[in-house]
Amino acid sequence: MTRAPARLFPLPSGRIEERFEDKSPLYTDAEAHAEANRCLYCVDAPCIKACPTAIDIPTFIRKIATGQVKGAARTILTANLLGQSCGQACPVEVLCAGDCVYNAWGREPIAIGRLQRYAVEAALARDPALFRAKPPTGRSVALVGAGPASIAAAGYLALEGHRAVIFERKAIPGGLNTLGIAPYKMKGHEALRELEWVLSLGDIELRAGVAVVEQATAPGEVSARDLLAGFDAVFLGLGLGDDARLGIPGEDGEGVVGATALIERIKADPRLELTGVRRAAVVGGGNTALDVAHELALLGIDVAIVYRRSEAEMSGYAHELEGARIAGARLIENRVPVEVVREGGRPVALRVAPADAPQGAAQAAEELVPADLVAVAIGQSRAARVALAFEGVALDARGRVVVDPATHRTGNPRVYSGGDCVNGGKEVVNAVAEAKIAARAMHEAMMQRAGGAAPGTAPQGS
Repeated sequence: MTRAPARLFPLPSGRIEERFEDKSPLYTDAEAHAEANRCLYCVDAPCIKACPTAIDIPTFIRKIATGQVKGAARTILTANLLGQSCGQACPVEVLCAGDCVYNAWGREPIAIGRLQRYAVEAALARDPALFRAKPPTGRSVALVGAGPASIAAAGYLALEGHRAVIFERKAIPGGLNTLGIAPYKMKGHEALRELEWVLSLGDIELRAGVAVVEQATAPGEVSARDLLAGFDAVFLGLGLGDDARLGIPGEDGEGVVGATALIERIKADPRLELTGVRRAAVVGGGNTALDVAHELALLGIDVAIVYRRSEAEMSGYAHELEGARIAGARLIENRVPVEVVREGGRPVALRVAPADAPQGAAQAAEELVPADLVAVAIGQSRAARVALAFEGVALDARGRVVVDPATHRTGNPRVYSGGDCVNGGKEVVNAVAEAKIAARAMHEAMMQRAGGAAPGTAPQGS
């Protein structure tokens, strides 16, 4: 049941992420059938309601149990074209599996994520041609950014017969799926293989290494005006920007890195070496902080998570914190960083102080957290500034693209948006859900302008 590796966008060997074992290995046929037969196939199933893309979970599990793997995959992928990566990376503990009725009985919930991954992997290994695109409509959409939202939107649009062209400024496409998901959940080459499958669904072109800017002045740039002139609609899947900074003495220089930048290098850069790092401090209390802490701990590094509030106030999921702790990370609560202490130019410790103490008392109670590496995970800047190059597009007070929730259309009637640049940074499954809404709305608007019917965006069977 092995699927071919990614061909269009191969990653170099020697990456640190290759050292990580799979947290939830792919089921064998026997394991999948046994787990599927535990499902009660609930009427009005709560797991469906908990899924942002509303996958018919009892139906796909029943199909696995009865040997209809292709049907199971079609059920999943019709609702969520990124069903494989969501099966691996979704926080099912707080979504579908978290609402499984078995939880109320004190029993282990159905392993929905692992079954979902199994169904998609198994079906695509046997026959990747699960869907057939409709005839060409002559309409085209430009998609800015090659992250989960744009990839999903492009797939749904292509299945309706539209041409989709994705513009990605980085050389490696895939956004969060390829470069941001913890490698013990999903490897970069798995995300790229899924991307290549989506590209096969219809008339989709991916132009990597091309930046969308307000005014194009150099090779490798295209302007917002050019996109509006050359396409019937534009979708902005911009994601988030660079890691936020602490703004404390000693932060500048080697050994202090943004958490998402570090994860990206672990996943994609074979030149990264962490052999000299014995101790690390991770600053933050969200899921990115917990992911990078977990990763570093699995590499044998002594990790301290420094958080300004209490454990109960952390925005990161409790199961992710537990996973990091099992790997060896520890939590230091109610502390704020005040200085990166350096010797010979390299970090040796992170100086922290009580978060709520008066200034004088805080200084008296300062302590040192030994660290050769400091990873900062206190949020990311908004990458949505390029959105303002499109007339009529607006940002809210938090720098997110403003859209109509019913259509994900911006203030420009031909520009739509979804994913992290709209929701501020949620899960891959949320990006797919928003992409579906936008793709349906774009399809209907383009067909109305063309004088044709708008039959919806459900993939058509092969």
